Amino acid sequence: MSASPGDAPPDNVEGLLQRAVDLHNQGQLEAAERLYEECARQAAYVQAASLHLMGLIAGKSGRPQQSIALIERAIAIDPSRPKFHRDIAKQLAMLGQLEAALAREDEAIRLQPEHADTHSDRGVVLSNLGRFDEALASYDRAVALDPKGPATYNNRGLTLHRMGRLEAAIADFDRAIALDPDMSIAHYNQGRALLLTGRIEAGLREYEWRTRCPTLDGYRPLPQPVWLGGERLEGRTIFVYPELFPGDLIQFCRYAPMLEARGARVILAAPDRMHALLRGLSPTIELVAANANPTEIDFHCPLLSLPFALGTTLDTIPGRTPYLAAEPARVERWRRAIGDGGFRIGICWQGSTLPYAAQMQRSVPLTQFEAIGRRPGVRLISLQKYDGLDQLSGLPAGMTVETLGDDFDAGPDAFLDAAAAMASLDLVISVDTSVAHLAGALATPTWVPLPHLPDWRSMLDRADSPWYPGLRLFRQASPGDWSGAFSEVDAALALELERRTGRLSR
Repeated sequence: MSASPGDAPPDNVEGLLQRAVDLHNQGQLEAAERLYEECARQAAYVQAASLHLMGLIAGKSGRPQQSIALIERAIAIDPSRPKFHRDIAKQLAMLGQLEAALAREDEAIRLQPEHADTHSDRGVVLSNLGRFDEALASYDRAVALDPKGPATYNNRGLTLHRMGRLEAAIADFDRAIALDPDMSIAHYNQGRALLLTGRIEAGLREYEWRTRCPTLDGYRPLPQPVWLGGERLEGRTIFVYPELFPGDLIQFCRYAPMLEARGARVILAAPDRMHALLRGLSPTIELVAANANPTEIDFHCPLLSLPFALGTTLDTIPGRTPYLAAEPARVERWRRAIGDGGFRIGICWQGSTLPYAAQMQRSVPLTQFEAIGRRPGVRLISLQKYDGLDQLSGLPAGMTVETLGDDFDAGPDAFLDAAAAMASLDLVISVDTSVAHLAGALATPTWVPLPHLPDWRSMLDRADSPWYPGLRLFRQASPGDWSGAFSEVDAALALELERRTGRLSR
């Protein structure tokens, strides 16, 4: 009774060995030999299973490399177990080793071709490789094997979303939710797709399910109730805490004064380095450390739940700007440093390189700004910090990008110098990152090149932003086509220069 894929644990090896010894002592050598062979197989089974389970623990503990090493040892002992290959594929995918992960999924399917979840997982890997049509074929095979598997519909919906087939994606998320009404990740994905298509109210409602997803930031475990708009706020204290990235804090902090307008005392958590910038929101909003959890409060709410709690619709997005301001003394300092000459364009070309942000494909090569910078009178001035600065040393001949020195936003406070420098710029051109949000919040004229499938807040098929009246959006015509988007930026700049000077800049 040798072990096979998916079998339950084997019989007790010690008892089996004792029976083999008894048969051996009785002279029943052939029967004893068969049991000895079975003992060897089961001992290997137990050893491989133990290594596999240790690998799963390492993976759940955030040690993917150790997890892979342990499961590799299990596979070396027993390569016939498809689950070993499936689980090592997950760890390889987490490390970005997608081709290796795909090979493991393929091996698992070879060993167990009718396992629906493996076909679904294979689809996820193919989708992350950008091989969308192949991914859809894997999902379709999974559905054929198990039409009641909600995870497959959710996975297929995500791939359809990435392909820009949003209505088909929404339909798949609907199917997942119908099969499992409490599947929080399917609700969350549904919300993002609805928001991207401009269905703000329905999208925000579904987006709230992110707070129940274990892999996403949710409600903090505080004893006070979460405020989602139902209770009156007059004379009450509400604690608001951040989610995701600095750009999200800059975009949604506008809701904190709206809580004050309802009579609330507002405590806003934020990274210490952003407190100086956020003080411009309101002199009576109390700022605390990002990880603080004040106790003397009546309600709490994550920042990105405020649009839902305050009943935001497409027509009521609070788009009035500016709602942040630069410090006058810094404005004067950077005005002197930048000077008055030329048409001054602040540029930012690279967003966060964290895995979550990198998947959004917002960064562009700095060389995409070359044609813009060659226009007579145009000065390109870097607003970039940290990632991407290495590209400044490899500019094409004749391309110049000015920098603002090592002390630009180098102190303990973030964005103060950037905000002040923007007051001396004619235009900001930035990828969809925190610099673009800051410029929008300051009402600085800003142009944003967007990927073919942008973040939900940019929506679809519009050149303006309801969040920031000063933003103009330039969209890729097809995935990866930054050159086309920047050609449109360059053409728009030519018209802007003509408008300002009365002649076409060549």
